[in-house]
Amino acid sequence: MSRSATCDVCRRHCVIPEGGVGFCRARTCQGGDVVAGNYGRLTSVAIDPVEKKPLAEWHPGARVLSVGSYGCNMRCPFCQNFEISQEGADGVPWREVLPQELVDLALECAERDPGIIGIAHTYNEPLVGWEYVHDCSVLAHKAGLANVLVSNGCASTHVIDTLAPLVDAANIDLKCFSAEGYRELGGSFEDVRHTIEALGTSSTCHLEVTTLVVPGVSDSQAAMRQEAAWLTNVSKEIVLHVTRFFPRWHMANAQPTPVATVMRLADVAREYLPHVHVGNC
Repeated sequence: MSRSATCDVCRRHCVIPEGGVGFCRARTCQGGDVVAGNYGRLTSVAIDPVEKKPLAEWHPGARVLSVGSYGCNMRCPFCQNFEISQEGADGVPWREVLPQELVDLALECAERDPGIIGIAHTYNEPLVGWEYVHDCSVLAHKAGLANVLVSNGCASTHVIDTLAPLVDAANIDLKCFSAEGYRELGGSFEDVRHTIEALGTSSTCHLEVTTLVVPGVSDSQAAMRQEAAWLTNVSKEIVLHVTRFFPRWHMANAQPTPVATVMRLADVAREYLPHVHVGNC
């Protein structure tokens, strides 16, 4: 009799049959247990400036070894990395790099370039394979390397609470500021808010938040006012990026966000937050 198991990594709670995969295409059922099928399977490896994550106010000028796998638990029609985030193991080339190998690679890179200070888990959605992030982060800290997380933040409380002490800096995408908007994008407004609260109040994590200003999705001044007011109640030290949208994936025929719209929303955010940056303008 075939077995199945329920995944507890995000609010979808996918019931995954033996050998199958969940909605994210990254988690699978093996021997009746849900595991990260993308564990150690890297599709992307690059050395990036921290400003590209984006992290504007954390070790400016430093660089990180950025890595990503495949899979995501959201379906944003404007996804910037859909080539890997919306694919599974059979849809994109990958190579196995186990945690110690990744840390060793980061240390080798840092020997050649002292500006490299850590590892960033990014590109796809890292939390659908959070066990890899955890295991790499433990080893990275032992080696004196910093850990960076770039994520949509839509993960269960136990995932975030386990990872939070290991994350030195994070950028969390806050796609919009409504539960309805998150339902349309396939995510959880409640979960991303918990993630921002957990990391934003952590004594060990520097947190920055990005809102991509997508026409008709996240370009409302009223919503930005609500968002900025909420963020400042979490912590005035949270850095907010208000970023211009360019057409991608299922919104390839849309128009880029007017620069004036981005600037107006940034000014609204500055009514509440002292650290606001604009991007892609």
